[in-house]
Amino acid sequence: MALVLALAGCERAQDGTRAGPAQAPAGARAPSVTISGDQAIWPVPAWQPAPVAVDGTNARELRRQARAALREGRLYEDAEAALPILLALRRQAPEDEAVAALFDDALDALLARGEDALAAAASTPDAAHTAFEIAAVARVVAPSDPRVIAFLRRTDRAEEVERVLREGERALADGRIGETGGGAVAAFRRALALRAGDVRAQQGLAAAESALIRRAERAAAEGDFDRAEVWLGHAEKIRPEMSTVADARRRIALQRAVRIGQLRDRGLFALAREDGIDEARRYLEQILRIAPAADSAAVELRERIELATHYGLFRPGQAFTDAMSSGGRGPTMVVIPHGAFRMGAPAGEVHSTDAERPTRTIRFDRGIAMSRTEITVAEFRRFVQATGHRPRSTRRGFSTVYDERTGNFVRRGGVDWRHDYAGRIARDDDPVLHVSAKDASAYAEWLAAQTGERYRLPSEAEFEYALRAGATAPWPWGRGSPPPRAGNFTGALDVSPSGRRWTNAFAGYGDGAWGPARVGSYRPNGFGVHDLAGNVSEWVADCWHRSYRRAPRGGAAWFNPGCRTRVVRGGSWASAPAETRSAWRQGLDADTTGARIGFRVVRDL
Repeated sequence: MALVLALAGCERAQDGTRAGPAQAPAGARAPSVTISGDQAIWPVPAWQPAPVAVDGTNARELRRQARAALREGRLYEDAEAALPILLALRRQAPEDEAVAALFDDALDALLARGEDALAAAASTPDAAHTAFEIAAVARVVAPSDPRVIAFLRRTDRAEEVERVLREGERALADGRIGETGGGAVAAFRRALALRAGDVRAQQGLAAAESALIRRAERAAAEGDFDRAEVWLGHAEKIRPEMSTVADARRRIALQRAVRIGQLRDRGLFALAREDGIDEARRYLEQILRIAPAADSAAVELRERIELATHYGLFRPGQAFTDAMSSGGRGPTMVVIPHGAFRMGAPAGEVHSTDAERPTRTIRFDRGIAMSRTEITVAEFRRFVQATGHRPRSTRRGFSTVYDERTGNFVRRGGVDWRHDYAGRIARDDDPVLHVSAKDASAYAEWLAAQTGERYRLPSEAEFEYALRAGATAPWPWGRGSPPPRAGNFTGALDVSPSGRRWTNAFAGYGDGAWGPARVGSYRPNGFGVHDLAGNVSEWVADCWHRSYRRAPRGGAAWFNPGCRTRVVRGGSWASAPAETRSAWRQGLDADTTGARIGFRVVRDL
């Protein structure tokens, strides 16, 4: 018999007519097992011997024909076959020994052919049909013969196998696979128990396995990979020795990986838009519903969403520059991670003042970018040349410089942003000096206009958060003198060009500089920023207030329009050790310029 799988959702009745559609559970595509009328194996119709006319004149010829048919193996097919002729001769001459001997030989040949058919039935389904036909013949020609009775017992067992096979095929066509018991799988296994190695039963089990795999594939196509695994688990119990389910599991795993990759890519594409975070989160939710634990794509998208939430398209520690509309690029910026810190100096901190209290927790839910170094002379020059801005020191014609002869800071004419701490022409990579708070703000506004990004001066909170870089001790490096190459501070080992030394300095420390060093000359802090605690003090955006009482709760600048006194943060090359503390702050007139004050910028992300 031919087993036809997945051809149509219906089956043929035994009479060859087409039956109604087979029903399968929702979501499953049941295989079809089609048995056409001309392929039906069991039951077979009763055998009727073809009529043979016998008279006194043709008996001898009929015996000759019977012998010839027997030699040729034509046993029962028509009126010229051996058994129909011999049955007719026996009725005409019951005592004829020659006819009896021929009949006995024909019966032996019939049963031998039947035994061969039974033996072949397990591997050749059509052989069962032959065996049943022979059994039908044997029942008619010699029903009481012991050889026939024994053969019929064996065909009864074969008929039971056929009945069970048809039961399994019917269940399979109806979608009753039997993954948890019963159904097609149980029937095919019973058939194999009755007749080991039966091809139809083996094909039926393969079809049942395929049906469950298709259910798994359907579930996977719908995104229900957990359900798909359930179906695969049932399928692999049917033929555990085969690799079919393992192959299907690999295909579905690839399908899942492709789907997860598509969702991740869509999420990342959404994050490229300013308002795409919520959409990316929806894609992440879809990934988490179908992805295995700790899936790398889910981890990646979650991290990117986290980064986008706090940093836009950037990552903590990333360095970048923005293009400017007039050509070239802006200062190098470093992304400062989001987080929280305790701002100010606790009561009892050595050298602290009430201006640094009360301490309060400041949380930054979004990172910022801060210029990696102070703004340089070259960067400020570009601003002046592009805008015609005249800084405060240029307009009034003087600034404060360090006088090596006296060791004091003195006012000197003709000094402005183009000069260094001693009034000489500055190098391009020196931090710009002799600029007021208003000059610094003007530069940040110009940079914002050039880049289209939100550049500004940092707030006090942002400056101290970046300076501390997670540290809670009085100085960014902890306590005591700074470690080697930590920055440009007043060290006891520093010596001026004329041999002067600091009277109030960090013991045992020397940085090799007297006056501001070139930007970036010392190690960056934990956030990748240089010289926040030393080199030059820096203007920030806040107005001066005598303490933090009634200060804004967040990290924004505390700014009052029209205020005249602004805040300076961070120690300088000429600051006392107490002024290098992380919490140190000072208020200065916004028009102040000098050899110890510069600035840097931040950019919102």
